[in-house]
Amino acid sequence: MLIKIAVTAVCLWYVSGKIDFAKAGAAIKTANWFYLFLALIAFVVSKLISAVRLNIYFRNINIHLPTLQNIKLYWLGMFYNLFLPGSIGGDAYKVIILTKKYKVPYKKTTAAVLLDRVSGLLGLGLVLAVYGIVVLENTIYTILIVAGAILAVVALSLIIRNWFKDFTRSFYSTLFLGTAVQVAQVICVYLIMSALNIPLHISEYIFIFLVSSIVAVLPLTIGGLGAREIVFLEGSKYFGLVQETSVVISLLFYLITLITSAVGLVYVFRDPLAQKNKDSLLSP
Repeated sequence: MLIKIAVTAVCLWYVSGKIDFAKAGAAIKTANWFYLFLALIAFVVSKLISAVRLNIYFRNINIHLPTLQNIKLYWLGMFYNLFLPGSIGGDAYKVIILTKKYKVPYKKTTAAVLLDRVSGLLGLGLVLAVYGIVVLENTIYTILIVAGAILAVVALSLIIRNWFKDFTRSFYSTLFLGTAVQVAQVICVYLIMSALNIPLHISEYIFIFLVSSIVAVLPLTIGGLGAREIVFLEGSKYFGLVQETSVVISLLFYLITLITSAVGLVYVFRDPLAQKNKDSLLSP
């Protein structure tokens, strides 16, 4: 955790030396809070879709979590992933608690959680490829991104069919939901842009956001803070965008992530899998 804090601090220090705080502060002060609230809702929707996707993987290995329990467990995982070292604390917790409760082999629960992450990245790659076609002028870069996304989907399909057969039947549904998650988060960023009075046709901001989301997955900083901002900073240079605005978009997205994930703190003190009568009403 100390290493993550240090790396985050260095990244933020680097960014702080490259932007004009007066301009960044002015952008935040004039932001439309109604659009920011809608952005928060869009992000929450993306996480609810993520929870549904993960529950599909659980059902593949005969872990039948009621919908409400699954959402509680997912939110607790979000909280742990944001604050525990390595950005996998929540994933490890889900593997341990579900293995013990449902007597399923660690191998299967680990595979379910891992494939959930991978399907999310595949969805991200597909959306990134679409925006790459729109914003990139370098044909070679576009071809590489599109080809990489398609090959990744094919590769995962083959891997699942040969080594993770329990999850074969849910490949397309989880890939669709993984893409839907990214679309919801793209909508979140569009709403942040609206809050900052940025013309929505400037798709370069979305492309930078998608690239930063890939970088944020790496367990280098706290919840991607700092690393994401560097991508926005350098990406804005490449596309000739306003650097201060780019960094503000990134910081507001992180703030929305932080607020949403903080809700999971409640389930640190309350068992997310505690059975209640009302849970059974929400069972799949």
